[in-house]
Amino acid sequence: MKRFILACLLAAALPVHAGLRVFACEPEWAALAKQLGGDKVDVYEATHALQDPHRIEARPSLIARARSAQLLVCTGAELEAGWLPTLLRESGNAAIQPGRPGFFEAAQLVSRLEIPARIDRGEGDVHASGNPHIQLDPRNLLAVAGPLAKRLGELDAANAGHYAERHQAFSDRMRAAIARWELEAAPLKGARVIAQHKSFGYLFHWLGLVEAGTLEPAPGIEPGSAHLAQLVAQAKAQQVRLILRTPYDSPRPGGWLSERTGIPLVTLPFTVGGSARAQDLFGLFDDTIARLKERTP
Repeated sequence: MKRFILACLLAAALPVHAGLRVFACEPEWAALAKQLGGDKVDVYEATHALQDPHRIEARPSLIARARSAQLLVCTGAELEAGWLPTLLRESGNAAIQPGRPGFFEAAQLVSRLEIPARIDRGEGDVHASGNPHIQLDPRNLLAVAGPLAKRLGELDAANAGHYAERHQAFSDRMRAAIARWELEAAPLKGARVIAQHKSFGYLFHWLGLVEAGTLEPAPGIEPGSAHLAQLVAQAKAQQVRLILRTPYDSPRPGGWLSERTGIPLVTLPFTVGGSARAQDLFGLFDDTIARLKERTP
């Protein structure tokens, strides 16, 4: 009788539906997994939009989540190099190790920009595999969505049809949205901008904006007074129209430059959750383009 009661209590404590457990390294991949999986996935976001994804710690809470994950979805291209190897090792989860079906790197599926001809640590935090911030070109999301839906279906074969249907619906909606965004952003083409970090390369490539300089003299290096003074002259000479930062970048360098040039400093959401409007992948681009257009002279 005691065993029967204990079994009933344990059954009551368990969730009625436990979806495929997905560990997403960045908010954009959590959002994409939710779009493709719906109620068939249980998605955990390891980071949020106010965190620099380069500088995350493999905290015990993250390790515990990775230990129970069935699928790990990360950017790759060395974006998580400072914390993901430790997390994978400490998790002891064989299913999500590189080379296993539970390990998924999005950057391997797109053409990467800014691949360096040589690696010199004196030039800052240069990524050997190219710029890893691939999420800011929605065409890259389309390239990742198909293989990710397929992987979800392989790991959860009983619901493979569900993932395929949701992938088709997402792709149709995203293609229509891309056409609309490109039309809305057409007046921005050729506009010169200065970014704080090499965060927006794929956005610029997609929309045809021109990066006239960066607040960082090299990736990950804080700007000094000499570099900022040079940017003042450069911004005026090249008729820069916007200074751009992510929500996690310090506002001080961009604010300093904006005060001395009169060029608007704009914070773009960068990823899902980066603004009140950017609560999914569609809102991310709706808000990004709206902010660019609103502040462009």
